[in-house]
Amino acid sequence: MSDVRSQAGSDPRPTVLECTGLAKIYREGAALGEVSVLRGVDLQVQAGERIAIVGSSGSGKSTLLHLLGGLDAATAGQVSLCGERVDTMGQGALAALRNRALGFLYQFHHLLPEFTALENVAMPLLIRRAPRAEALRRAGEGLHAVGLGHRLAHRPGELSGGERQRAALARALVTEPACVLADEPTGNLDRTNAEAMFELMLELNRARGTSLVMVTHDERLAAKAQRVLRLEDGRLRPD
Repeated sequence: MSDVRSQAGSDPRPTVLECTGLAKIYREGAALGEVSVLRGVDLQVQAGERIAIVGSSGSGKSTLLHLLGGLDAATAGQVSLCGERVDTMGQGALAALRNRALGFLYQFHHLLPEFTALENVAMPLLIRRAPRAEALRRAGEGLHAVGLGHRLAHRPGELSGGERQRAALARALVTEPACVLADEPTGNLDRTNAEAMFELMLELNRARGTSLVMVTHDERLAAKAQRVLRLEDGRLRPD
């Protein structure tokens, strides 16, 4: 069992995201049998903390993020977000908690092509039925914060790759979540844009106090996090 949790045990900041004994087994059919991806992962994420998770392709990094975000169900173990058990929640309550407390950022931006940057960033607020004027105001502030105040009315197809990822970052932060889960957020960018994007993520993390858990293959960028953890043989360990 990993001792990753103990490293954060003396941290006075509150825990915003935690998992204990997290395991995931995929059943591939009678011929292939079972594939054990995660084998008892323990992790605590403190408020405002920046954590990078590294590991080889296929080691289960994305699977771990999906379990932490309540996007998939674990085979064993439990996940708590802001003190609430994610793994025992009904789908409606879980969706509401995700919308309130988590932001998601992926390698591909997943912006909706028919909507403007402003409307895309406002979407999580509109989903929770916030007044449209308020949602658009906050989305505009978010886009200004990532340097896209001049691109509010542009659709994704009219933005560069780096601009689309910055818009996706603004969307992940618009609800002021306790934690952002980022899965290879710079993986689709060239080196210059990747470094600029990561620096922006760190700047917003420091300014807003939002925790950041990021999966990355780029160990140079990972080194800028406060903690770097390696997922290997289904377990997390300090890198």
